[in-house]
Amino acid sequence: MWAMTSDRPIGVFDSGVGGLSVLTEIRRQLPAESVIYVADQRWAPYGSRSLAEVRQRSVQLTGQLIEAGAKVIVVACNSASAAALHHLREVYPHTPFVGMEPAVKPAADRSRSGVVGVLATEATFQGELFATVVDRHSNGTEVVRIIGHRLADLVEAGAADGTETKELLARYLEPPLDDGMDTLVLACTHYAFLTSTIRSIVGDGVTLVDPAPAVARQVGRVITDGDLEAPSNVVPTVVHASTLDPLRLAIQIEELTGVAPEPRPFRW
Repeated sequence: MWAMTSDRPIGVFDSGVGGLSVLTEIRRQLPAESVIYVADQRWAPYGSRSLAEVRQRSVQLTGQLIEAGAKVIVVACNSASAAALHHLREVYPHTPFVGMEPAVKPAADRSRSGVVGVLATEATFQGELFATVVDRHSNGTEVVRIIGHRLADLVEAGAADGTETKELLARYLEPPLDDGMDTLVLACTHYAFLTSTIRSIVGDGVTLVDPAPAVARQVGRVITDGDLEAPSNVVPTVVHASTLDPLRLAIQIEELTGVAPEPRPFRW
């Protein structure tokens, strides 16, 4: 059990391995901080579940991470952020949260053609968060919704570079490309692991916007503003946990990041 001091960990959760892209940035930008990362693979993928299901599951996982001592909760999943972030802040008012927000503003700022694509799960588009972000930040830019059916599943299955993945991406991305899209928001954390395949389809003329670095910066601001920085004499630790199969998660993490961790089971 963690002491109730600033040496407590950052809690991060996602439906699977997608949030590892956020975890990598947190570790890069905040190397002194300990982290608990939970892959909720028993309930993956969130993108195909109802908003009510994702909201309920997010509340459960957050409660368990808080019990484990988490000082900040990072909802490293666009679907869960869209479905549950506002609700989580109401249920746990004394816990700071950082969620995923489709990076429409930086994409609109960078676009030259005025056509921005947002590649996301259906659940992300269903939530109120996405509509609010577009209303606030599109600045007259045309925002094209691109539903990435099955893409998160294929990343989970270790097929990020597979033939089916490439065929689906081509099917999803070629129409908006033909319509002038020059900027693409990766609005699902799993899609960060599809960058090379996406680049092979869209070419070098399309800017890819991955929100993970900005999310890690926001985590740093929350920790600083809350006076929650880890003491300099504490050796940081990173725990990887799965609600389904820790051994499978270990293999996935090594394949995707080159790191060979020792994941643990996480009660559900």
